[in-house]
Amino acid sequence: MKQLLMPLLLLAAASANAQKAPNAPENLVQYAHPIVGTQKMGHTYPGATVPFGMVQLSPDTDTLSYEQNGKYNPDIYKYCAGYNYDDRTIVGFSHTHFSGTGHSDLGDFLLMPTTGPLQLNPGTADRPQSGYRSAFSHQNEVAEPGYYKVKLDDHNITAELTATTRVGFHQYTFPGTEPAHIILDMMAGIYNYPDKNVWSYVRIENDSLVTGYRQTTGWGRTRTEYFAMQFSKPFKTYGARKYDPKEAYRGFWGRFDQTKNWPEQAGRQLRLYFDFSTVAGEKIKVKFALSPVSTAGALANMRAELPGWNFDQTRRAGQQLWQQELSRITIQTPNRADKENFYTALYHACLSPTVYEDANRGQYRGLDQTTQFSYSGFHSRNGFTNYTTFSLWDTFRALHPLFNLIQPKRNADMVKSMLAHYDQSAEHMLPVWSHHANENWCMSGYHSVSVIADAIINGGELTADDAEHALAACVTTARHRWYDGLGEYIDRGYVPNERSGTSVSNTLEYAYDDWCIAQLAQKLGHQDIYQEFSKRATNWQNVFDPRANAMRPRLADGSFRPKFDVLSTNGQGFIEGNAWNYTLAVPHDPAGLISRMGGNRRFVPHLDSLFTMHLPDSFFAETEDITREGIIGGYVHGNEPAHHAAYLYNYTDQPWKTQAQVRNILARQYHPTPDGLGGNDDCGQMSAWYIFSALGFYPVAPGSGQYALGSPLVHGAVLHLENGQSFTIQVKNQSAKNVYVQQVTLNGQQLTQPFLAQPDVAKGGLLVFVMGVRPARK
Repeated sequence: MKQLLMPLLLLAAASANAQKAPNAPENLVQYAHPIVGTQKMGHTYPGATVPFGMVQLSPDTDTLSYEQNGKYNPDIYKYCAGYNYDDRTIVGFSHTHFSGTGHSDLGDFLLMPTTGPLQLNPGTADRPQSGYRSAFSHQNEVAEPGYYKVKLDDHNITAELTATTRVGFHQYTFPGTEPAHIILDMMAGIYNYPDKNVWSYVRIENDSLVTGYRQTTGWGRTRTEYFAMQFSKPFKTYGARKYDPKEAYRGFWGRFDQTKNWPEQAGRQLRLYFDFSTVAGEKIKVKFALSPVSTAGALANMRAELPGWNFDQTRRAGQQLWQQELSRITIQTPNRADKENFYTALYHACLSPTVYEDANRGQYRGLDQTTQFSYSGFHSRNGFTNYTTFSLWDTFRALHPLFNLIQPKRNADMVKSMLAHYDQSAEHMLPVWSHHANENWCMSGYHSVSVIADAIINGGELTADDAEHALAACVTTARHRWYDGLGEYIDRGYVPNERSGTSVSNTLEYAYDDWCIAQLAQKLGHQDIYQEFSKRATNWQNVFDPRANAMRPRLADGSFRPKFDVLSTNGQGFIEGNAWNYTLAVPHDPAGLISRMGGNRRFVPHLDSLFTMHLPDSFFAETEDITREGIIGGYVHGNEPAHHAAYLYNYTDQPWKTQAQVRNILARQYHPTPDGLGGNDDCGQMSAWYIFSALGFYPVAPGSGQYALGSPLVHGAVLHLENGQSFTIQVKNQSAKNVYVQQVTLNGQQLTQPFLAQPDVAKGGLLVFVMGVRPARK
């Protein structure tokens, strides 16, 4: 009877669970795939992290040098995220990575478990057995949000990774009793070269705890990371090898044998090893905490976030954080691939900016290289969480507007982090492209002002004092005459070709940023600043050549440069783009641009040709960020400057063409596969474009308070807003063929223009699209 009763009880329980299942939240983590974008141009990493985490624990697959024969090595570009899907070996697992960038740094503190005779050389990809690296297969690889697993074939070790915000958690399952080692490579790095390490220090605290730091130069020229590493069992022996070049003076340390069981190491090039006794199937775990301030801070972070050793529990907690983040937007679609694309995009969008402070009082290293406090753990009016990794030339366009909509409090903290950067900056500049207490000055413009203006005008999460401080920082930044041709821009109304190789794009980007400052000044009631920067915002007209009907480099004498090619990306006055794309880079004044280009009669054919022309490879051969995969006609979706272009039809008499092109881009540029991104994800910007566009609207000009409508890909969606309200999207007659919008209503009122006010979305409501197979011409 007992044998019969048990199956009946299990069946009843299963039936009860099945009845409850429709009401249970859907597991959204299953749809997000970190492996997407790890092949070709995506430059994403597959490893373990939590949303906006300070630790990005991920495999690195090669050790190429940034430098080759004294010059830039172009092959290094494949390793911006440390991992290349096409590789067949893993060198180890390091703790800091960028997601989707077109330049790189980081790759700090690489760990690698090995068996057999000790090898401290990483070896080479074609001969992995010559070093500690290992062959691996994608068949034995698992990449999920917050979790990564792989079998290291040459060592027969299963490596598993998970993380908290500030701690990486490793679990290595060893095969047997042969010699077992865990290597700590302090030399390894991304975009590495022999002189990148400035100094390293490692201290053996006891038989299971190690602390230290590393200072590097390069993209971040004064970057320092501290760590605390703890093993789940004592190591038997340990040792180190120093690879520094011979020095003229080395003090009196030579009297000691520091290669084995010596409790501290210091130098530029260090590798350490730790030996263990293991039995078959034994798991050795490693907790590796980071701090921007001190080893004591790293140890405190470890104790605060990961006091125990339960790997599976930590994995579940991290994935619950991802579930919460992904649940900010719930979508309806019968197409699993669309759901995978959407939640993978939302996953990638929430990887950066990254937290950059200790758990205790929010200590962090400031741009002035001193210890600062954000007081994020206290209920202080001025307290905030400090963030870093601001790829603003990319992310001002859609990523920060996305945060400003679905999590304005976090975005406000990011703005406060930018203002702290400004306060600490010796140049009194807002960040351009910053990471880990360093400004690296990458790309052009001063697009912090776009993020700040959008947050204050539309977000409402900053105090009046913060807003006034922000406006002052924006104005000061925009008046620095020494910055990248800005003095000539102020005097002449454009950056002359003689002054900069990116003179045209600089002028266009400054003009948009100045418009943002004007909007912010108007919001805060500063009429004088509004007038000054409104006038500067018209400077885009000074690089428009009516004869070429395009933006064109202009010389200091006022004439346009004679030699000019509208299709080439090389030496034409633009950064990572050509005139055909950049001519459209006036997001703040589409109506003015259309008028200057001859009205709808001439502008629409130009925009049509952008998506239909053939762009020969020779026209982008000089730009490593652009490849054929990221191009539709001459439209370069794989690079950001034209991300708003498809929405410009909304400002003409043919808005239905926006709808067709948006759906075309969504279908062709995003796939749930390793090579599923047509260009660098650029710290989430490519993904944010997908999220907005799949929902049916896009922020053409952040700071305007307006979205341009497109053609939704989802069948429905709900945005769960921080104010407790919901913004619901319903799509009627949705299908792959019904890409044209027939009617749009907001809270029951029909929209007569293809635009949506940001405040109407932010306060919650109901947006209904009715779709059809043919354009709704009116």
